[in-house]
Amino acid sequence: MKMKITALFTLPLLILILSSCIVTSENIVKEYSCDDFSGNPTGLSDDFTVETGDKITVKLCSNSTTGFQWDYEMSGDESVKEEDHDFEEPEGDMVGAAGIEVWTFEATEKGTAVISMEYSQPWEGGLKKEWIYTMTITVE
Repeated sequence: MKMKITALFTLPLLILILSSCIVTSENIVKEYSCDDFSGNPTGLSDDFTVETGDKITVKLCSNSTTGFQWDYEMSGDESVKEEDHDFEEPEGDMVGAAGIEVWTFEATEKGTAVISMEYSQPWEGGLKKEWIYTMTITVE
């Protein structure tokens, strides 16, 4: 009888503990082509509301053969961190074709961060702010 009572209380407790360990993070992906930016001279923007542990991946048109590259500045709370940055080569054999810069950010704590990204030629005298992309990320 004592064994049944112990099992009766232990099993629900074990289920509760295990269910609290389940990670339900979300991965949001946004992708913008060169045409998306060309048609929006003032830039593009997105607002995200996420939870701690969620990831936001942005895929932005980029053509390294022109000397342009994406860079960003982050302001607001330190609630988001850069997790990864990569470049996907263009498909096919077209010389000088645009590829995709892929940026992944992770929500690390509650707060609001603004990530301002600029597509520019980084050297002195290079073109600046050719394209602009801004993300406002609220972590709840």
